[in-house]
Amino acid sequence: LCCGCWGQAMWKQEHWSSCLFFASAAHVAFRRPGCCSAAEVDTTAVRCSIRAPKLQRIREMRRRFSSQSSVQVLMAVETGSSTEQSMLRKLDSTKATYEQLTRQMADPEVSQNGQELMRITKARAAMEEIVVAYDEWLSAREELDGAKQMLYEESDEEIREMAKMEVVELEERISDLESRLQILLLPKDPNDERDIMVEVRAGTGGDEASLWAGDLVKSYSKYCESQGWRVSIMSSSEADSGGYKECVMQVTGDSVYSKMKYEAGVHRVQRVPATESQGRVHTSTATVAIMPEVDEVTVKVDAKDIEMTTARSGGAGGQNVNKVETAVDLVHKPTGIRIFCTQERSQLKNKERAMTMLRARLYELELEKQQSEVRGMRWAQVGSGARSEKVRTYNYKDARCTDHRLGRNFPLDTFLSGDLNLLLQACIVDDQQRKLAMLAEEA
Repeated sequence: LCCGCWGQAMWKQEHWSSCLFFASAAHVAFRRPGCCSAAEVDTTAVRCSIRAPKLQRIREMRRRFSSQSSVQVLMAVETGSSTEQSMLRKLDSTKATYEQLTRQMADPEVSQNGQELMRITKARAAMEEIVVAYDEWLSAREELDGAKQMLYEESDEEIREMAKMEVVELEERISDLESRLQILLLPKDPNDERDIMVEVRAGTGGDEASLWAGDLVKSYSKYCESQGWRVSIMSSSEADSGGYKECVMQVTGDSVYSKMKYEAGVHRVQRVPATESQGRVHTSTATVAIMPEVDEVTVKVDAKDIEMTTARSGGAGGQNVNKVETAVDLVHKPTGIRIFCTQERSQLKNKERAMTMLRARLYELELEKQQSEVRGMRWAQVGSGARSEKVRTYNYKDARCTDHRLGRNFPLDTFLSGDLNLLLQACIVDDQQRKLAMLAEEA
């Protein structure tokens, strides 16, 4: 193409400055004979010479209005609803914290402390998406206010038309950003980033329930592999007719629990099983429990929580144990655990032994508490495994998968092939909408 053709192409794309450059170059010398007529080039140049000054005027008006836009945004915030003000306060607080963490990362003392640097980096990364979206929203609001003022003050119809188009585009963009910010500000589950243990058990239905549990294990394994997660079977009990009576899998990867947590519950299947000779449809169930991996139990004993007294041990050991207070009596105030130690001949060694015994007792209490929480979580998810407690029904005759929490149907083949993206995304959106409704009620 010659410069004349390029000029006309830039005109169609509304790149006025480039159009004027190419048209001017073609008008002077750089026009290929027979490619485009001189009249066409002249027309394009004239159009650009008219449009380019208008474009310059628009840019000048934008610069003039930009200083007023920030004030208008702040005024809109002050006069907005309580929900909008609350959301903007959260966004301002998040941005301030993000900037503070950014400054801390540049601190030499922090950079030398690997553990502290990792903590700050992780906290900053969690806020980055919110801050970027908030900055885009502020910028779009300023541009919208400038475009509206331009539309109000400008008398040139062509510029007014361009301003109208820009207002429509910016309003749509702002609406999308506000919806995105509302979702980003929702309280997050603290377990979302954790790895999980998936427990699949055969429920009601005998051998068919075991076969169905095996199908669920296959489907979940395919999905996890498609997400790049690592799946390993920790324990399993295979049924004689095939499938699993019970299968426990460990799934590790990025934000595993945030997606797989929606699979917890009773899964009901309606189909003609392979063990059925007369072609009757059976209804069976399998239970799925999704449990986030817990941290190792750590016990911290605060010296303020310990009341220590000493006494004479007595018994064998000579005059030392009969005259010197070597026995140690420890009482842990929060739990009421009491440790009385007289085994050693010195008070220091008895104190060390008593502290060791106290930590062991506290460890057992914390471990039992943790295990009871896991058992409670599992029971809340799967219940008794009865057919009436289902969260989802898989109907082979109609080739559909019905999620009773959503009230929606999904293709059965998609689920069995391990493609759970559409189903899980629908669960995530529903969960977000519920949280937004709860926040609106609270506000």
